[in-house]
Amino acid sequence: MTLTHFDAKGDAHMVDVSDKAETTRVAVARGHIRMAPETFATISEGRAQKGDVLGVARLAGIMGAKKTPDLIPLCHPLPLSKVAIDLTLDPDLPGVQIEATVRTTGRTGVEMEALTAVSVAALTVYDMAKAVDKAMQIGGIRVVLKDGGKSGRYQAS
Repeated sequence: MTLTHFDAKGDAHMVDVSDKAETTRVAVARGHIRMAPETFATISEGRAQKGDVLGVARLAGIMGAKKTPDLIPLCHPLPLSKVAIDLTLDPDLPGVQIEATVRTTGRTGVEMEALTAVSVAALTVYDMAKAVDKAMQIGGIRVVLKDGGKSGRYQAS
């Protein structure tokens, strides 16, 4: 298997997707942010000083997906047709489970947009609650579903 972002000389380049067929593409990524029980209570009870933590994180995740080619140097700018962010309070962590679903019709996939959306949403939760919990941990960020294009469907086990 070869890495597609390097040319024959080993230099990084943007992959030419002009010969690829336009297909419906979807990617789902997940991750979480773990926090102290007191921080979890503050967020779940709506007592965070900065406001609606999950609502702001949802919007930040959407914006992150849209800005992916500005952040990841070799990503193609894509017309995203859907970005959905689900943030679920999970008392067992304790923390927040984050899932992003991104969809487009195009010549390349949206895995990076989904991963960026989850990452930015998690970073936003951290930013909004760091005054009370600097030890929060972001983790588990990965693609759990990718569909469309030449390589077809991938689903994590």
